[in-house]
Amino acid sequence: MAEESSRRIMVVDDDVFILEVMEELLEPEGIGVVAAESGDACIAELANGFRGVILMDIMMPRKDGWETIQEMIDGDLMEGNVIAMLTAKDVPDAELDSLKEHVIDYITKPFEADEIVALVKGYLNYLP
Repeated sequence: MAEESSRRIMVVDDDVFILEVMEELLEPEGIGVVAAESGDACIAELANGFRGVILMDIMMPRKDGWETIQEMIDGDLMEGNVIAMLTAKDVPDAELDSLKEHVIDYITKPFEADEIVALVKGYLNYLP
């Protein structure tokens, strides 16, 4: 089971196009993609046992990425997960300061396909 979970990532983004692009880029590399269209969907996946790499969008309606991470912390759902923020913002949010110990990277959109594949493969190495 550990090997299977180490080859899966969760992409949390309200932009369905980003979810589809990530699947198209990563699945041919043998990396399964769990798509979550909201912070609530991310929390539900974690509650159902997902552990692995999470690419978290910051700007989402209802619950943004930072609020989702805080809920993960409060709900004791951080263990076994590696989080990288995915955003259209050029400058990191102030929230990054208070939550940076939980975030390994800050990726800006748009991103190069080869770059995101290489980054995700690197993040998978952080998993137990």
